[in-house]
Amino acid sequence: MAVVTTGPPRVPGHARPDAATVAFDDHHPPDPALIADCVHCGFCLPACPTYLLWGEEMDSPRGRILLMDLAARGEVGMDEEVVRHWDACLGCMACVDACPSGVQYNRLVEQVRPQIERRFARTWRVRASRAALFSVLPHPRRMRTVASAVALAQALGLRKVLQLPPVRRLVPQTLRRLDDMAPSLRRADLAARTPRHLRPRGRRVLRVALLTGCVQDAFFSHVNRATARVLAAHGCEVLVPPLQSCCGALELHSGREQPAMQRMRELIAQMENLDIDHIVVNSAGCGSAMKEYGALLADDPFWAARAASFSARVRDVMEVLADLEVQRPARLHPLPARVAYHDACHLAHAQGVRAQPRTVLGRIPGLELVDLREADVCCGSAGVYNLVAPQTADDLGTRKAGNIAASGAELVTAGNGGCLLQISAALRRSLHPLPAFHPVELIDASIRGLPLAQLRSGAPTP
Repeated sequence: MAVVTTGPPRVPGHARPDAATVAFDDHHPPDPALIADCVHCGFCLPACPTYLLWGEEMDSPRGRILLMDLAARGEVGMDEEVVRHWDACLGCMACVDACPSGVQYNRLVEQVRPQIERRFARTWRVRASRAALFSVLPHPRRMRTVASAVALAQALGLRKVLQLPPVRRLVPQTLRRLDDMAPSLRRADLAARTPRHLRPRGRRVLRVALLTGCVQDAFFSHVNRATARVLAAHGCEVLVPPLQSCCGALELHSGREQPAMQRMRELIAQMENLDIDHIVVNSAGCGSAMKEYGALLADDPFWAARAASFSARVRDVMEVLADLEVQRPARLHPLPARVAYHDACHLAHAQGVRAQPRTVLGRIPGLELVDLREADVCCGSAGVYNLVAPQTADDLGTRKAGNIAASGAELVTAGNGGCLLQISAALRRSLHPLPAFHPVELIDASIRGLPLAQLRSGAPTP
């Protein structure tokens, strides 16, 4: 299912003074040793979503690494042409899995993005749009306010009004995009909160803390509640620390280095003294960042050891459940359905968590997992990518939706909220809407004996 586009969008802006000749400053520029690891073999090309879309060498990992090398040598500057190729990268890390030489492209792109934000002057419109996004996204309370406003607008029928062409032309593009991506929300669901403490069912096996997240807590609070219930059913005592800060993942992946680092330090301070075995995460993007805290804060003498200790305790919920069995007297009820499992990039590629979700879902009687074509190709969500590069994200979303439709699946499941939003929107656009769930919701439904009709309706589990 080919999608043809003309390449990455222009990146309005210009190099800051002296950046045309000196692309990178001295604060963590792309590591020359990591750049030198690339032998330009080309195994990364078919794994790269933007290369699949456009077939452009500079929009492949190999091409982007070449640009890093040229920039480090002073042969190209931090100009619009160079930045657009780096900006077009989704950071999905499929190339890292595909590379036979072990090139750490993920490290390189994480080093480049803060350089872009410091060394390239984006236009005021782009700066204002990104500032607006990050004034809300990494703030759990503000995100819940946004979710409540979305739920109210949907209840009043305003969503249909926003779809009218005359109205859409008056609404800022970012708001239109947020409305397109937003799931159906009910104010009653938003009013329910995840219990702060949940005792295990039966013998206690583990004591864990649950990260509730920002977008996750606002748009997927029902997933947090299902996660706590499922962990308790598997013998975990679950703590949900109040007033949790953002993990910093969205800002980290967008090159906003300093605010991201500050959020990491705050989250470490909030959780490091808890008497727990694991910090459990049900959002792939958050989990991948949290497992990297030790490396990201390695040169901070006050935080390095604390960050490494924190990262060592982080587990995706599917990793925990794969090692545990449901505690008696609970049992798994049948859930007869053909389910398409989407490998979230930050779960499969970044964390290497592939088998565990399939193992856990495979325990549910009657549930059949179906394979997807191009299973390793990103859906286009990629943090805030689908908000700042909507056309490319839509092309990838359409590709993913086509592969899901071709699989004959009745339900879709993915271990990342952004993927669920992106895939659901793409399926709606393709006129092939399917209910989409986090895997933990399916396990929760099986434990509780919820009817399949309730899942097929698309309504979140209570």
